[in-house]
Amino acid sequence: ERIWLLAKIEFKLRYYENKLGLLWAFLKPISEIFIFYIAFEIVLKQGVPNFVSFLFIALILWNFFIESTAGTIQILNNKKYLYEYTNMNKIEIYLSTILSNCIGFVFNLSLFLIYFQFIDKGTVGLNMNSLYIIPIFINLVLFSLAFSLILSNVYILAKDITQIWLVITGIGFWLSPILFKLEVFRQALPGVDYLNPISGIIINARNVILYQKPPEWELFAFDWAYSIFLLLLGFVLLNKIGSKAAEKL
Repeated sequence: ERIWLLAKIEFKLRYYENKLGLLWAFLKPISEIFIFYIAFEIVLKQGVPNFVSFLFIALILWNFFIESTAGTIQILNNKKYLYEYTNMNKIEIYLSTILSNCIGFVFNLSLFLIYFQFIDKGTVGLNMNSLYIIPIFINLVLFSLAFSLILSNVYILAKDITQIWLVITGIGFWLSPILFKLEVFRQALPGVDYLNPISGIIINARNVILYQKPPEWELFAFDWAYSIFLLLLGFVLLNKIGSKAAEKL
């Protein structure tokens, strides 16, 4: 109950002083889609069928990952009062922040599904395979939580991690099949879909939503193994380094 309450408060505060309020949760992915559509479909003419849906689902997954990692690097510093002066466990702070981002994701996914199902022409629509988006998204949540734990604890020792992560995610964006056909991506960068787990999540999300296919099971299993390993590493760092966060920060 406490985690859910904190998540709702954080989500509301994110847009509290903005005139458009929650509309900004929708406008961000829509503006990105507009820019990339002009660049890659009108100028470069990639010829990806249903490019808006193709791009939309990838961007909301990618943006969730970025907001859940870059936005939590300084969480142990910014929310020190919560664990230092109350009986709140540090992991509750992480979970409430991730849950707040999940609320935003649900808004964006709902907008995408409305567009995909009722507006985008030439799509088959949703079917039973679309339900696989649930374990795929849970995988993304665990993966994001893992990196949030790792990055925020590294921040205690090295403040430069904030800038380093910006560079890494900038490179990671272009090493993910967000803008490119899967065949072109795999031909140009063979094996990167296994080295970059976000790629696997995006690929499988498109399979189950856009193409009404089951996930690529090998990629699916690899992504789950990757997120669980990183999550365990994150908990080890939280126990070793995060336990002294208040005094070090």
